[in-house]
Parts: sequence; C-alpha cells; structure tokens
Amino acid sequence: MDTIDKKLLTLLQQDSKKTTKELSLKLNLSVTAVYERIKKLEREGIIAKYIALLDRTKIDKSFMVFCHIKLVQHTKEFLTKFEQEVIRLEEVLECFHVSGDYDYILKIYVKDMEAYREFMVTKLTTLQHIGSTHSTFMIGEVKKTLAFSL
Repeated sequence: MDTIDKKLLTLLQQDSKKTTKELSLKLNLSVTAVYERIKKLEREGIIAKYIALLDRTKIDKSFMVFCHIKLVQHTKEFLTKFEQEVIRLEEVLECFHVSGDYDYILKIYVKDMEAYREFMVTKLTTLQHIGSTHSTFMIGEVKKTLAFSL
C-alpha cells in the first residue's frame, strides 16, 4: 500500500459515495487508475464493506449503554455459548471479549431507559452463564469517528 492508496482510503472513509471521477481529480490520477486501485483494495480485504451510517436519534436508538458482563466460568464451552447467544441480540451492536474485571463489554442501543430495562429482563439476563452485569450509560458523545488515521 503506497501513499496514493492511503490518500484514497482517507477520501473513501470521509465519503464512500464519491465517484471515481471526483476521486481522480483529488488524487491527480485517471478514473481508470482510481477504479483499479479501489478494486485491488477490495480484493485484498483492506476495504471490507461499504455501509450507510444512520442518525440514531432519528430511528429511536438514542440511548447507548455499555454493559460489562462477567461469566460464571471461563471454559471454552461457556465462552462459545455466550458469544453465539449475544450475536443474535439485535440491540447489541458490538461485543468485545476483554481482559480485566469483566469478560465482555457490549455496546447496546435502545430507545430509552425503559427499553433497556425490558432488554435486560427479557433477553440479556436469560442468557446462560452470566454471573453479573454492570451497565454504564452514555451522557454525551465527545468524539466519534469510524475512520482510521493512515
């Protein structure tokens, strides 16, 4: 990956809907060269996918919770079972297996506190092998970026 690829990736992270013509003008390359570079980056898996980022406040998902989970045991069976179950929970957008006092951190989006309580009571606490949970609620967003610095 050369400096032009890095510039191209930076531009695509800012706006992936830019046309190859718009990108070619910014990179001083031909449209074909930009197209070929993008295809190469996709083939190599550097560009994994293209998505639309939604405004969570406009789709009733403005309440964000970080839920720390501690399992009762750390056997491969318990970890695997928990991970399979949490993947199916639509409210959980991200799940991280972490070190420290807890085993997992879940990033959950719901409408409000009442919806989170409902999620906890009817879904999360029904999962097997959970020993304890600790929830932290977002007060405000200080920085949010999905773009990597290249």
